[in-house]
This record gives sequence, C-alpha cells and structure tokens, in this order.
Amino acid sequence: MIKKGKLATFFIVVIALLVLIGTTSSWLLKDTKLGLDLKGGFEVLYEVQPLKEGDVIDQNAMSATLTAIENRVNVLGVSEPDIRIEGNNRIRVQLAGVKDQTEARQILSSTAQLSFRDINDKLLLDGSDLKAKGAKVGYDPQTNQPLVELSLKSKQKFYDVTQKISQMQAPANRLVIWLDYEKGDTYEKEIQKANSKIVSDASVREPINSDKAIISGGDIDAAYGKQLSSILNAGALPVKLEEIYSTSVSAAFGQDALDQTLFASAIGVAAVFLFMLLFYRISGFVSIITLLFYIYLVMIFFNGINAVLTLPGIAALVLGVGMAVDANIITAERIKDELRSGKSVLSAFKAGNRRSFGTILDANLTTLISAGVLYYFGTSTVKGFAIMLMVSIAVTFVTNVFVSRYLMQLLVSSRWFDKKKSWFGVKESEIREL
Repeated sequence: MIKKGKLATFFIVVIALLVLIGTTSSWLLKDTKLGLDLKGGFEVLYEVQPLKEGDVIDQNAMSATLTAIENRVNVLGVSEPDIRIEGNNRIRVQLAGVKDQTEARQILSSTAQLSFRDINDKLLLDGSDLKAKGAKVGYDPQTNQPLVELSLKSKQKFYDVTQKISQMQAPANRLVIWLDYEKGDTYEKEIQKANSKIVSDASVREPINSDKAIISGGDIDAAYGKQLSSILNAGALPVKLEEIYSTSVSAAFGQDALDQTLFASAIGVAAVFLFMLLFYRISGFVSIITLLFYIYLVMIFFNGINAVLTLPGIAALVLGVGMAVDANIITAERIKDELRSGKSVLSAFKAGNRRSFGTILDANLTTLISAGVLYYFGTSTVKGFAIMLMVSIAVTFVTNVFVSRYLMQLLVSSRWFDKKKSWFGVKESEIREL
C-alpha cells in the first residue's frame, strides 16, 4: 500500500528547499566578499625589523604592528583588508580595490616617527607628546594655505621648548619638525633635499604659550595635509617594515578570472548533475537536491564568518562538490548492489546506507587530515583553500549523508518504488533471485 503522506512530505521538503535557495541566493551572492585575485587590488609582504638597536621583535611587537597597520588601512578606506602575521617576523597585507599603490605603500610602511628638534638635531619633543588624534588639517587664516595643526599634551612643555629656541640668534632660532628621523640625519643636509624628511622649520621669535603646533609651507596641500594628519593619528609604527614582495592584480584581470572560474564551475557542476540523473535516476535526483543545498549552506557559512572568496576558495568549493558527489555515488552503488542481490527496495536502502557509511567517513576523514596539514604549514592562499575545504567536508556530512538519506527514506518508505527497481538504475536482468 502506497503511503501518500511520505510522498507529500518529500515533495514539500524539496519544494521548500528549492524556494529557499531560489529566493535568497541573489542576496547571498551579493553579500559575498571577493578577494584580491577576483576584485583586483594590491598585495605586499613585509619583514618586520627593529626600529632601534636592541629592540626585540616578539609576539607583542608583531601584534602592535598589526594594529597600527589596521589603523592605517582605515585611512585608505579599504572595506575588506586581509592583514595577517606569517611566521615570526612577517606581515602580509592584501588590499582589494586599491588602485594607487604608491599612496598605499607610503601610508602602510611610513614609520611616522614625529620629532621636534633644533637645527643641531637635538631632540626636544617627539610623537609621545602629541595628543591622541591630535592632528588635523587646517587653513592659514591669512593666506588660506592648507596646514596641519598638532595638539600637544603639555602647553608648558611646548612653551619651554619654544622659549629656548626663541633665545637663539637668527637664523638658528628654528623649530624643526621631522618625520621619520634616523640616526645620522642632519638638518643641514636634509633641508637641501627635494623630498625631505623635514616637514616644518619655522622660525620662533618668542615663546609660544599654546598647546598647538603648526606644520605648514613646503609641499603641504590639502591632500597631503589630510594624509599626513591621518598617518599621525593612526599612530607611529613601533618597528620598521621592509618590503620583500608585492604584486598587483588589475580589476579587469580579477573580473575575467571570476567570470571564467564561475563559467567553468557551472559547466562542471551541470555535468555532474546530468551524470547523477542518468546513472542513478531517483537517487541521482535526490543527490542533485542535496548538492544544491550543500552549496547554499557553504556560502551561508562563508558569509557568516566574513570570509573573503578567492580563486582557491572557489576551487575548494568545487572540490567539495566532487567529494559530496562521491558520497552520494558510494551510497547509490551500495543500494544498487543490494537490489541486484534480490532484496526489496526498503531492505536494499537500509543495507546500502549501513555499508556505505564507513567508506564515506574514512574518505572524508583522510581529506580532513590533509586539509588540516595544509592549514598548519601553508601560507595565506593555501590556508584559505584549506579552510574552505574543511568547511566543505563538514557541510558534506550534514547534507549528503543525513539530508540525502532523510529524503531517500521518505521516498522508499512510501512503498511507491517497491516494484520500480529500474528507477534506481538497476536493470531487471541484473537482479538475482534470492
């Protein structure tokens, strides 16, 4: 006797899944964040070096540097930066969508060590005397020229410094503001350079009773003034960054790569679906439903952890589809073997599931171990591939083992297929009598 309720439940579940996938997929794809290789942008690998002799590059220094770089990336307005520590002394920065690499390099790698000195290069004040977020762009009220206003923590300390400078004979009465002063630099040499580290050398004729200092003149325009104030507000780097590798990906190349990858993936997945339908019939149809649900769940999980989709990520997703298909094929073949031995559809389904589970578990477990090794020893791109692969394996178990078996159980227990063994891809001539 056919149990219509089981069939109705099957179709309700299938239709609900298809409606859910069809109505929310566009939203899901829209929110997917694309990586550097798909969106285009700039990637640079830095080696972290001590700023001063005796400084130690340890975990605290690396974490502080990472935070400083993240603050500076905000200056660039990059929405989805990928900044990570690699090894003991390297930091990789991926900035999707960045077009001006020169500006990005300058903002990222400038140590931004601010110092106030006299013309004899004697240190008077440094960046630690600046208030937090104490730099901003302003305009000279008389000339309307852009300048950078600095707010200092101590008005008295600045007064004492300017009083000392003002007592010097002109032209020695200059308060020199340096950016990234290094040992060996001198005022006499640096002031002659076109691209000087000296950002201001104003004359001080009398003590300044204020907590404000001004950087003006020279090359400061509105754009540079904004950039300089943003770098100073982001904080000085506690280390030196030595660029050892950089690359750029144009947006056109990224879009081309994305289009070609999606096209190839669509062709591959469609071919798999056709194969499943032709060789495994009703089992293949259930597999297609669960594979679509599998891809949908992977993308939800991917967006949920704010992951960035890259070409290796898409490759891992397609590889996961292959593994999910493999799980379905193993189960379907076991069921066919049981049907060929003469068992009923319900008995073949139960025996096939039982015999296939161990094989599927072993196959996925070994792949999971391989993905774990890739993640532990791999670099950034390989790590991304490994994470995507591990996610795919986990979701495979949820969808293509449990969901697939639930749907198949609904169909088989309806008893509608009891005399339709050919719907499972088994010929009548292959079935042996018990």
